Formats: sequence, structure tokens, C-alpha cells
Amino acid sequence: MTSPPLVVGVTGSRRDGSYTRRTVEHALAAAERAGADTDHVDLGTADLPLYDPDRDAEDAGDAVDLLARVRAADGVIVGSPVYHDSYSSTFRNFHDYCGWDEYEDTVVGLVVVAGGGTFSSTLDHLRITMRGVHADVVPQQAGIRNASDKFDGDDLLDEDLADRVDDVAEAVVAAAHRRAAVDDAVGARADD
Repeated sequence: MTSPPLVVGVTGSRRDGSYTRRTVEHALAAAERAGADTDHVDLGTADLPLYDPDRDAEDAGDAVDLLARVRAADGVIVGSPVYHDSYSSTFRNFHDYCGWDEYEDTVVGLVVVAGGGTFSSTLDHLRITMRGVHADVVPQQAGIRNASDKFDGDDLLDEDLADRVDDVAEAVVAAAHRRAAVDDAVGARADD
């Protein structure tokens, strides 16, 4: 890969002061330190009507732009708050717009944030549905319990959790580099 990989963070929260947004921003900063360019799709600020398969994406607010940004990514870090032991409707709505075109051959890392004490089902649900659109989900993942106790402003206070979020971002960047190297090698052989 001659240029840095592009890692796009997708925040699936609408809450003002969202801990999920802060976590995704932390992950994107780690991806930048690992050598990636980054972009942040904050679904809390997007104009994205409820998905309707009979509506053209051009008539669905920001859908075309958001899909193009994810499609351009070499890696994506998906973040969602935990709602009823799964991911948020905000992320689900965006995910319904997405398909293979957005995620096939794209590396994905997962982070979830719980106001209480559980997040494992949310990570499982995200992993399953991301694989359903052919994403290459890295094994590293991060979950944050009792989020209000873990942040001071935008800073993630728990060093172990911060390291886990960093690990997710670094894994996404490293896997994007490996995937690009394989693609370059295959392209070089095809040119021979």
C-alpha cells in the first residue's frame, strides 16, 4: 500500500455527550497514530430517514454520502451503545442501507459502550451482521461497562480499556495494510 489506509469510524449513537462517540474518536486517534487517515461518520448528526427498500438512496437524506464514505474505507471501526443487549436502532438503520458494496474486502473493528454492566451480546450481534455483508471483522474488540465512570470529558480514564480500544484500531490498520499488500501482489502477477 503506497498511501495510508483510510479508516472510517461509524458512531451509532444519537445521544448528546455520547460515550460511544468518544470511544470511536479515541479509536480513530489510535488509528492515526498507527499511520492511517481517518474519517468519522457520526450518525447522530446525519440526516438518515428510516430505511425503506422502495426509496432510492438519492431521496434518503445523507445516505449517498454516508455510503460512499464507508465504501471508500480500507477499514471501519463500528461503535454502538448497548440497547436491550444489542446494538442501537441508529446503527441498525444505517446498517440496513449498507451491503456488500460497502463492506466486502473491508476490515472492521468493533467497540461497544454500555451504561450498565453487559456488552457481550452486542459485540456478537455486530460481528454476525458485519460478516453478513462480507466484512473482514478483526478478532480484537472492545466493550466498555458503566461508561459514565470511565470518562473524564473526552478522555477514557481506564488505561486497560484505552489500550483495548487502541488494540482494535491498530488491528484494523495492520489488517488493512496486509490486505493491500496481497491485493498489490495479485495485481502485479496479473500484469505479468
